[in-house]
Amino acid sequence: MSEKEKQTPEEEVLLEGEVQETPAPEEEEKNSLQAELDALKQTSAQQKEQFLRLAAEYENYRRRTAKEKESIWADVKGETVQKFLPVYDNLERALKQETADEAYKKGVEMTLTQLKTVLEQLGVTEIPALGQPFDPNLHNAVMHVEDENFGENTVAEVFQAGFQLGEKIIRFAMVKVAN
Repeated sequence: MSEKEKQTPEEEVLLEGEVQETPAPEEEEKNSLQAELDALKQTSAQQKEQFLRLAAEYENYRRRTAKEKESIWADVKGETVQKFLPVYDNLERALKQETADEAYKKGVEMTLTQLKTVLEQLGVTEIPALGQPFDPNLHNAVMHVEDENFGENTVAEVFQAGFQLGEKIIRFAMVKVAN
């Protein structure tokens, strides 16, 4: 028999002549458990990362839908107010007409005041125009006039009031601009 065949299973002869023992069954089990633990840690880390990504996606979805809901609410409110603006215009025109019936005029004034209050409660404000510098983001110039009493690009007359809801323009003010 050769020398290698004479070795016991627990020993192994190295080329230099040193003897090394093979791992005992307890150590193999320990290495196996360590490998299993490492695999479980890796799986746990992957699942944690997956959970965190899912939680972040849900939070982004929740914020996006809340923002969309708010945007839709503002759009609907703006469209609804826009439908009532012709009533506002007619009430203003009615007040500008001369009438002998003071009770009628008072009733129209009260109705217009009540409509203005409701619009303010909804967050709708009238765009300041008369005497203001012309701003194409707020005003719609339909006429130009040469007038020394007004400065350059100043709103000289308002034909139709403009309104905005927060920063959103519902209707531009229709104005005459002095050059």
